[in-house]
Amino acid sequence: MYAHDELCEKGCPMRFKATFLAGFAVGFVVGARAGRERYEQIVKASRKVAENPTVQKAAKTAGAKATELTKVAKDKAAERVPKLTETAKSGASKMRGQIDRLPGRHAAESEPATVNGTRPAD
Repeated sequence: MYAHDELCEKGCPMRFKATFLAGFAVGFVVGARAGRERYEQIVKASRKVAENPTVQKAAKTAGAKATELTKVAKDKAAERVPKLTETAKSGASKMRGQIDRLPGRHAAESEPATVNGTRPAD
C-alpha cells in the first residue's frame, strides 16, 4: 500500500465534507440574494405542477403500484419466515453441540473432554 492510498483513505471523507459545506454555503448565499420573490415564484410553479391532472394521475398510479408491491413483499416474507426460523434453530443447535464439545464445557458422559489434545487419566 502506498502512502497516497493511506492518505486518501483518511482524507477523502474530510474532503467530501468540506466540498459539501462549501456547496451548501454557496447555495445559501445565492438563495438569500434571490429573495422572497423568487421563493414565491418557485412555490407557485410547484403548486401548478402538483395540480396538473396528468401529474395527479401519475401519482395515483405510482401509489397503487407501491401498495401492490408492498402486499407482494409482505406475502413473500410471510412464506419465508417459517423456513428462516427453522434454519436459525438448526444452526443454533449445531453451534450449541460444538460449544459443548469444547474443553472445560459439559461434554457427553461417554466421551470425556480433552484438554490440549490429551485425555484425562482414568
